[in-house]
Amino acid sequence: MRQPRFSRLPFSYVLASLLLLALALWLVLGDFNAFRSEAPADAASEPAPTRVETRQIKRMEYTPVQVVQGELEAVRDVALRASVEGFVQDKPVKQGERVSQGETLLVLDNDALPERLKEARDNVELARSELAGAEKLRRRELIAKTELLRRRAALSQGIAEVARLEKQQADTRPKAPFAGRLDRVSVDLGELVQPGEEWGRLIADDTLKGIGWVSQQDVGPLEEGQRVTARLLSGHALEGTLTHVASRAEDDTRSFYMEATLANPERQRLAGASAELSVELPPRRVHALSPALLRLNDSGELSVRHLGDDGRVRQTAVELVSADTDRAYVAGLPESTRLITLGAGLVAPGDPVKAVPAGDAAGSDR
Repeated sequence: MRQPRFSRLPFSYVLASLLLLALALWLVLGDFNAFRSEAPADAASEPAPTRVETRQIKRMEYTPVQVVQGELEAVRDVALRASVEGFVQDKPVKQGERVSQGETLLVLDNDALPERLKEARDNVELARSELAGAEKLRRRELIAKTELLRRRAALSQGIAEVARLEKQQADTRPKAPFAGRLDRVSVDLGELVQPGEEWGRLIADDTLKGIGWVSQQDVGPLEEGQRVTARLLSGHALEGTLTHVASRAEDDTRSFYMEATLANPERQRLAGASAELSVELPPRRVHALSPALLRLNDSGELSVRHLGDDGRVRQTAVELVSADTDRAYVAGLPESTRLITLGAGLVAPGDPVKAVPAGDAAGSDR
């Protein structure tokens, strides 16, 4: 009896066929896990929330300061010029001395002036006598009216000439128009001074004027009457008030001229010196935080990341009121804010986080 042919096949062929059949079944059916309606236990669990450090901050009252680079000038600083011609006869006040208003500063000699003044006064007396006689004659109609008018005109001319010469004589004794310091005297005894020639300078230094220029971005909050502190390179500081802010910007710089009046009770020699003018602006309610915590949002605005009441990250646009190297003062945050002080760059708005109070409030502002 003949046996079936397949029983004669080698065992290796049978094994290969079985492996090929198993591979085909795996390819057809695939990975059963991919077709499960429920995810595996490990896949269903969400990642752990990011850990951040936070600090509770509250609004505070802050007085912002607008700093302007400027210089100091004397409130009154005038060049003294001669009104008449004359030789310097006396210098009753030495250069650098303080003077009172009305005090004589210089004496000029004009030999011809006293005689001319005496002659003019005599002519006035003569004109008065002639006018009095003419009026009597006119009442008796012994002279014409035109002659009476001529005598009156002569008297008026004489009086005007006396006044002119008296003014000229007073100008030979120039007096201080205000109290101050005779800062400079540039003429010597015996020197001839011509009308219009500058011979000295008078400065009132008990009050100084701080001037500066403010950019068009910063001029808005400035108002007359605001307190101003002028700080100099020497360390001196003067207090005063803002007295003027220009209504129109300079054409070349587009900046606005400002002026402050500063008290200088010690009469320090500060006129002409550079100064930093700090103008106190109206108080604001702000939050204080590290400048490193400020960032730009998608709109290019300054913003701060903090936590909302639901424990998720919020990013709020803020107004930068003032800033220095250590602190930024911003407006626009809620009254009480849970500020993210560490880890803000690892989260995005809307993310849930694990908030941990910062251990050191001062050191955590990074």
